[in-house]
Amino acid sequence: MAKAESEVRKASERKIATIEIVGLILVGLSLIGLFFGANTVAGIFDAMVNRAFIIFKVFIFGGKVGIAIIVSVMTGRILERLGFTDALIRIFVPIMRYVGVNSAVVIPGVYNILGDINAAGRIAGPILVKANATKDEQKIAIATMVQSQQSFSTFMLGMLAMTAVGIKVFPVIILVLFAPLVLVPLLLRLTIYRNTKAVSLDHLPRFTPNTPALPTIFGAAREGAELLFLLIIPAGAVIYAIIGGLDFLGIWQPINDTLTKLLTAISIHPETGILSVMVSPTLAMGTLAQTVKETAVAPALVLGSFVLASSGFPLSVIFGQIPAVWAEVTDLTEKEAMGAAVLGSVMRFITAALIALFLTPLFV
Repeated sequence: MAKAESEVRKASERKIATIEIVGLILVGLSLIGLFFGANTVAGIFDAMVNRAFIIFKVFIFGGKVGIAIIVSVMTGRILERLGFTDALIRIFVPIMRYVGVNSAVVIPGVYNILGDINAAGRIAGPILVKANATKDEQKIAIATMVQSQQSFSTFMLGMLAMTAVGIKVFPVIILVLFAPLVLVPLLLRLTIYRNTKAVSLDHLPRFTPNTPALPTIFGAAREGAELLFLLIIPAGAVIYAIIGGLDFLGIWQPINDTLTKLLTAISIHPETGILSVMVSPTLAMGTLAQTVKETAVAPALVLGSFVLASSGFPLSVIFGQIPAVWAEVTDLTEKEAMGAAVLGSVMRFITAALIALFLTPLFV
């Protein structure tokens, strides 16, 4: 009995933790809120649910966008299985020798066109180290990688939106997806990351899987469903719910107005531009594809939005996933990897603005 009392006394004497103080404050505020403003608390929750429901409405109940994501991921994996990625490797890796950098620099960017940005880092990062790429060249690889979309579904849905408004897709793809694989390493080698050396790879890596045809198709469909239900919809629901709550409190509208004016000024569709940066480029292109079917959207806004979406965004990838992955598999620290990713994303933002503002007439 004495032992039990001693244990209770020690537990009661435990120093209160900071998080417990936060919890106590939260309990107090909750009780105050329920006592004086239960309608406000309920209203915020209702606004969050209603705004988040937009995601389900767009991707599950409203049209073909959800299934389009699954089919596009399946298409990308089929192309990869048929040697598409290895063909691009054959084309772009030798070019790097003439750019003046280690040929392995372009591999993450090429792989990312059909793959995903995390796999590009985990697979291509060790190749860069094995090829004796300098730290500057590894940073160039990251900055180049974030110039292409992190999911093939972004490309397919963006193509639907562009064709709907009469944009010529072929020259856009050449300029937006393939040209940066050469121009970004060249520009960065001549300016910021100068510790480079032209080195050819003795053996080109292979990225074509040996998976049989049917497992490839069904596995890709499952991957597409996982992308839709486990990433895009939850991420979208979180952001939309937060926006709904802020909107109910009157906080979101001024923020939204400012972002809308900024993105419109540089010819990027405001709603999808915000989605690309904050939530998911795939969600942005799915929303854009649905929007152009229902309302008239200027081709410049569609083009600018597609260029921005075809990148390493959202911010969670730039500031979280890329630093974590590349710090594990390369010589870079998380800070160095993050710096290169931020630089690449800023370059992409500028590219989107320049193409939308000045080159749209060439593609319509």
